[in-house]
Amino acid sequence: MPTSNHQDWIRTASEIDRFERIEAFFNDHAYEPHRHDTYAIGRTLSGVQSFHYQGVMQHSQQGMTMVLHPDEKHDGESGTQDGFRYRMVYIEPAKIQPILKGKPLPFIQHGISTDPRLFKATNTFLQSIENHMEVLEEEDALYDLAMALNEISVQPLSQRLSFDYRAAEQAREFIHAVSERNISLDDLEKSIGRDRWSLSRDFRLLFGTSPHRYLTMRRLEKVKINLIKGASLVAAATDAGFYDQSHMTRHFKQAFGLSPAHWKKINHLP
Repeated sequence: MPTSNHQDWIRTASEIDRFERIEAFFNDHAYEPHRHDTYAIGRTLSGVQSFHYQGVMQHSQQGMTMVLHPDEKHDGESGTQDGFRYRMVYIEPAKIQPILKGKPLPFIQHGISTDPRLFKATNTFLQSIENHMEVLEEEDALYDLAMALNEISVQPLSQRLSFDYRAAEQAREFIHAVSERNISLDDLEKSIGRDRWSLSRDFRLLFGTSPHRYLTMRRLEKVKINLIKGASLVAAATDAGFYDQSHMTRHFKQAFGLSPAHWKKINHLP
C-alpha cells in the first residue's frame, strides 16, 4: 500500500465498471481546473483539502462532506504543508434519476456540507476501498444518498420548468449504444423524435451536462478502465472511440485535471 510521506498516489476500487471509488494522497498541488459530468462526493481523511468552486476557495476538513455538482469547474490542492488524504466516489446523475423520478438534480451550495444526514448517507460509498461492495449494498447506498441530497439541496429555479424525462433518458441510452460513433444532435432528434434544442436543454437539466460532454465522458471512463488493465495510451484512446491519443489526452486533462500518463503512473489497484 502506498504511504503518504510526500509521494502522491491514487488507489482505485476494483468495481470501477459500476462505481468509481478512489482513495488518494497529494502532498501539495493535486489537480488543475477541470470538470466532469458526475457528482464527485467525498470526505477528507487527513489534512485540509482546498479547492476553488464557483469562484470561491473552499476548505474541506474531517467531518465534512464534499459534493461537487456535475460540470462545475474545480481544482485541488493541500491547504497545509502536510498534504491531504481523501476518499471520493463518482456518481452518474443517470443512476440517481430513477430514484428522483426525473427531478432536476440536487445542488449542494458551496460544494461542502456539514449536514449529518449526508455524512451518514455517504458512509457505505466512502468506506475503505479494500472492502468489496455487493450490488444490493450499492443500490441501498445509492437510494440513501439520493434521498439525503434531495433533502438538503438548494432548490434551483429549474424546478419550475417543464421537461421530458422519458425523451432525455432515451437520448442517454442512444448515446451509450453508439458511443464509438461521431453522432450529432440531428441523429438524436431523428432517433428520439423530439426537437434537438428542447432535448438538449432537458438533457442538461436532468443529467447535469450536454449530450456531447456525456458522450466524451463515457469514452473517458472506458479509457480509465483500459489503462488500469495495462493498455497503452494509444490503444486506450482508439478503443474508446477517440480520433487519436492527443485527442483523448486533451479531453482527459479537461475532465480530470491530470494527464492520462500521470494518472496511470500514480494509480494503484488495492
